[in-house]
Amino acid sequence: MVDHYPDIPGAQGPEGTSQEAAEAIAPTVSHLRRIAMRTLNKLGEATVLEAVAVADVARESLQPRFSELRAMGLVEPTGARRRNPSGKRAAVWRLTPQGRAML
Repeated sequence: MVDHYPDIPGAQGPEGTSQEAAEAIAPTVSHLRRIAMRTLNKLGEATVLEAVAVADVARESLQPRFSELRAMGLVEPTGARRRNPSGKRAAVWRLTPQGRAML
């Protein structure tokens, strides 16, 4: 698979489990991106784990979509950070004007 990130999911190298995972998730990526964007629109701003909890989608499926959406210019970090349940500080995300227009 030719790498056209962020249009298609990225992988760590051209072979192996990362590439297999990227290929397996590819058919659902557009739907998952819409879920991430709609959840951010509903919440106004959120960490990935906050969005995952509201969207009721697996973190492993939704978290990479935030990086893809950022690369597309549809979401951006607010500059704020909040603690996750693990105690680690996480970036808070929001839709960009372009992201809001896409909804």
